[in-house]
Amino acid sequence: MWDRAAANRFQSDPELLTTAQAAQQLGVSRRTLARYAERGQLAPTLVLPSGHLRWNLEDVRRQLRALRAPGDGA
Repeated sequence: MWDRAAANRFQSDPELLTTAQAAQQLGVSRRTLARYAERGQLAPTLVLPSGHLRWNLEDVRRQLRALRAPGDGA
């Protein structure tokens, strides 16, 4: 369901990036980042009513570190 409070936060939070912007900062393709979200490996900060994802770069980096951490079964 659409979360008006989250949408308002997006409009007022300049730290939220599009998938393309976040992917560029991380050095991966936009599709790779979207695929990680589809598979549940990464959680976007916000999903817009359109289905577009918005990311906080530091949060994504934290999630990626957790994925790569020793003892994660990989």
